[in-house]
Amino acid sequence: MIKPPAASASSDVREIWGKVVLFLKEHKHVALHVACGDITDVKIEGSSLVISTTDTTVAALLNDGKRDIERALSWQGLEMNVEINKKEILPSKVELDRQKLEKMFGEKFKVID
Repeated sequence: MIKPPAASASSDVREIWGKVVLFLKEHKHVALHVACGDITDVKIEGSSLVISTTDTTVAALLNDGKRDIERALSWQGLEMNVEINKKEILPSKVELDRQKLEKMFGEKFKVID
């Protein structure tokens, strides 16, 4: 199997990910294919393909299908590990301020749209 140089793999991460999604579709991994089709936060770090998502269900599905994703990479001639990164959604500053005001003023605090 061919190990691509890091710079080359980084520039082609979209192409690699697209072929992973295609492999999953062709091999009838329907749920995994659908979940991966919506993922855009994919990068290569060292010899690992790092897939990031904020959705807990998708992260669990990716963890269950990690071996199939690695097979899709092997199908492309790439020897890479797969890492699933569950990202937390951080509230915006506006949301944090709203929560703080709500805590300070209780029921007297109302947001008017």
